[in-house]
Amino acid sequence: MSLKKQYLKTRPVCKVTFRISKEAARSAQAIYLAGDFNAWDAEAIPMTPLKSGEFTAVLELETATPEYQFRYLYDGEQWENEWEADGYAVNGIDGENSVVRV
Repeated sequence: MSLKKQYLKTRPVCKVTFRISKEAARSAQAIYLAGDFNAWDAEAIPMTPLKSGEFTAVLELETATPEYQFRYLYDGEQWENEWEADGYAVNGIDGENSVVRV
């Protein structure tokens, strides 16, 4: 799992690439990205499966908001955190959410 950030010079956004390794994806058939940036809609952002077995999604996040909480949803059943997140925040439901800072 990893987060890659690229700040755009022409707009106040950061392009963030969310990537889940083949090992971390395990046998998942579909993985979705949910968080503050999409009102936690568990089906709004399907991650793209790659031939390598990895999953990826790229979002442009506004830098006016310094951080966003998020999680991955595997096969519509199991929530997972980003192993290399910038931080973690207690979510009051089942543990912690991952945090990406822009």
